[in-house]
Amino acid sequence: MPNKKSAEKELRKTVKRNAANKKVSNKLKDLVKVNAKQIKAGDKEVKKDYTKTIKAIDKAAKKGVIKKNTASRKKSRLMKKINALK
Repeated sequence: MPNKKSAEKELRKTVKRNAANKKVSNKLKDLVKVNAKQIKAGDKEVKKDYTKTIKAIDKAAKKGVIKKNTASRKKSRLMKKINALK
């Protein structure tokens, strides 16, 4: 446990930030899994859901949940799979 008042406040802030980051991260993972399932099934609707996933990836990168290069890599790999469907 923190001994100082400022350390207590910092702990509260950290807990709150971790919860927010976890929420963003879980949403991102869910969207990527949904897209992967659609790609595996050969669903043509994947193009529509892909935009939601890209938006979530970009937001996560902007907030610092994932790094910029990680976001680019995820988008690239997802798009490569979608383009291979045709």
